[in-house]
Amino acid sequence: MTQLPDNTSTGELQSAPFNPVGLRGKLRHNEPMSAHTSWRIGGPAQWFYEPADVEDLAQFLRKLQKKIPVFWLGLGSNLLVREGGIRGVVILTAGLLNDLKLLNDNTLYVEAGVSCAKLTRYVARADLTGTEFLAGIPGSFGGALAMNAGAWGGDTWSLVRGLETLDRQGEHHRRQVTDYEIGYRSVKGPKDEWFIAATLQLTPNPKKDGQAKIQALLKQRNEKQPIGLASGGSVFRNPPGDYAARLIEQAGWKGKTQGGACVSEKHANFIINYNRATATDIEQLIEKIQADVVQSTGISLIPEIHIVGEK
Repeated sequence: MTQLPDNTSTGELQSAPFNPVGLRGKLRHNEPMSAHTSWRIGGPAQWFYEPADVEDLAQFLRKLQKKIPVFWLGLGSNLLVREGGIRGVVILTAGLLNDLKLLNDNTLYVEAGVSCAKLTRYVARADLTGTEFLAGIPGSFGGALAMNAGAWGGDTWSLVRGLETLDRQGEHHRRQVTDYEIGYRSVKGPKDEWFIAATLQLTPNPKKDGQAKIQALLKQRNEKQPIGLASGGSVFRNPPGDYAARLIEQAGWKGKTQGGACVSEKHANFIINYNRATATDIEQLIEKIQADVVQSTGISLIPEIHIVGEK
């Protein structure tokens, strides 16, 4: 039976857009998304579900009314949720889809809820290489798959050899890389299917220096980015042949504020929630930066973060 937290009543459960009988996960109603995003901002999720395991997740999707929107949540980085919150159901994968194992000497099976940091440490301990660039990405592997996350010249989909998904009916699928169109921070594939796992092809590392490489990359990241502050990560994609941070700084936005939001003094492509910022503060700051940069350079900065929810 679906477990009820203190903030969800039996009456609310009865009004849920699915039949709860047989489900084993945890359900919340009007769950504040500020508790689940790295910006520490966000209105309520109408319904918030933490599945007990993959089969419970599949059962939940089978029971869910088809008209109800579904939003998948990992570690909540790279995400801005507006004050009006998210209609429908938010499904939390972090802490659930957490399996990580070698299938053979060089092939790794990794589920969508595994953090990028945990993945890179595992690969280094196995004396393999290829995932070091993910060490500083503060999200889950499912998010990295969904947006083809990358850094330091590496990108997620260059490693992918196979995928597992769940569709809206709770059915499992095995997918090939050729089923998707992959671009810079862009992935397009079958509609209403979500990643639950992937297999990665890695390279042996006879030097056994994976941990040293990770530490070196993290040191560079800590020196250049506002680590430890409430941010959503890089706000904009880098335009071809240039850097969003350089363009933002050139336009004079470094250190400027909008309400409680501030463009980082350390790295201009980061926006910090420094003083109880609202999602509106951050969204307005993003829009002003875009307008100034396009006016001064003709370059349209495309957000890398996902802005969701109702105003």
